[in-house]
This record gives sequence, structure tokens and C-alpha cells, in this order.
Amino acid sequence: MPTLKPTISFRIQDHILYEDNHLIAIFKPSGVLVQGDQTGDVPLSDLVKAFIKERDQKPGNVFCGVIHRIDRPVSGVVVLAKTSKALSKMNELFREDAIKKTYRALVNGHPVEEKKELKAFLRKNNKILKADVFMKEVDNSKESMLSYQLLEKKGTQSLLEVYPITGRFHQIRAMLASIKCPIVGDVKYGAPQALKNKSICLHAYQIEFIHPIKQELVKITCKEPF
Repeated sequence: MPTLKPTISFRIQDHILYEDNHLIAIFKPSGVLVQGDQTGDVPLSDLVKAFIKERDQKPGNVFCGVIHRIDRPVSGVVVLAKTSKALSKMNELFREDAIKKTYRALVNGHPVEEKKELKAFLRKNNKILKADVFMKEVDNSKESMLSYQLLEKKGTQSLLEVYPITGRFHQIRAMLASIKCPIVGDVKYGAPQALKNKSICLHAYQIEFIHPIKQELVKITCKEPF
């Protein structure tokens, strides 16, 4: 089996945050796809599958199911399923909003309020792959909610901890930009300049859930790289 090479150089074994017989959690660097798309670039799911096959010397096919995704320029915790049963049960937890996710974002500017819940209506613009923000419901829009709190001011920038309540396309990026705090590097949503590696300073910091097989609390944390 040929060695798969990601567009960003990293070793899966150095990025494992949690693993058991059912699940594996990886720190995904920015720039790596979680699941394959039209670019044809090797996604994280295929890299993990190839790693497990080689490490465990499995002769047949290896199962690696995508439970959730984070955007390509975003870094952080990604949990993958090692069995179809685990995938089904984790999908069920997501549908029931039984999984708590926490993000950290370095943004331009300082929010007016240090702690707040934001509500808006988002509509995906498929032509430019961007979410438009409205304060009132419009056609094809979806209600979106998140809360944030200020952790630290860093000169003209702020480090925020963000707690998504709903899970919409580009929700955190669009809603923080709507309060004049675009994420550092996120020129699509109004940041003044891009970062050299094309990443944005948004990081999936923590995921917390009751393990669907073991029925025990799992909390996986990975510190932000910015």
C-alpha cells in the first residue's frame, strides 16, 4: 500500500489525543481536510485509516468514519469512529445535541462586551462559500446561536473562548465578524490580512461527551497553536 502524503507535513502518531477500540481523536493542523472534496487532496480520514492499517498490520479494509468536520483552515480536535457502531452512536449524540464543543479564537479588535450570547440568522451563499448574517429571519436562513467570553487582550487583538449552541456553516467565523471582531487571518470575513500559511486563528479546543459504548465521560482538549 503506497504511503499517503498530506498537503501539510505531520505524523498521525504524534497527533493522537485519545484512542480506544471505538474512537480515535486527532489534533488536526490547519490546512488539512477532514473529509475528501473536489480538490483531491488526501483527507485526515484516509491518513488515519492508512496509519491504523500499517500500525496494527490489518490485512483487510480499515473502517474510519467521519463523525464531524472542522473547516480546512481551522485547527483542533477531530474525533473519528473506528467502527460502524461507534459512528452510528456518535452521530446520534450529535443529533441529540449531547456533545459539547468549545473553540478558541484570536480575533481582531476587542468585543464591546466581555461575555455575551449572540443570536442571528445565517444564510449560506453557495456561489462564494460564505455565510451571510441577518438580524431577522430571511428566506433560506437558519437561526444561529453561540456564546463567547473574553480570555485575554493581546494588543489590538483578543483571545476568545466560544461555545456554539447551534451548528451552522461558518457560524463562528460569520458571527464574530458581525460584531466587528473578525478572526485573525480570515480575510473572507473581513480580517485585514491573510496569514502566510493561509490558516485562520480558530481552534477546536475541546470536545466533551458520554462515550456511547463505555458510558463514561470523555473530555478531549488540545491547546490552541496561536
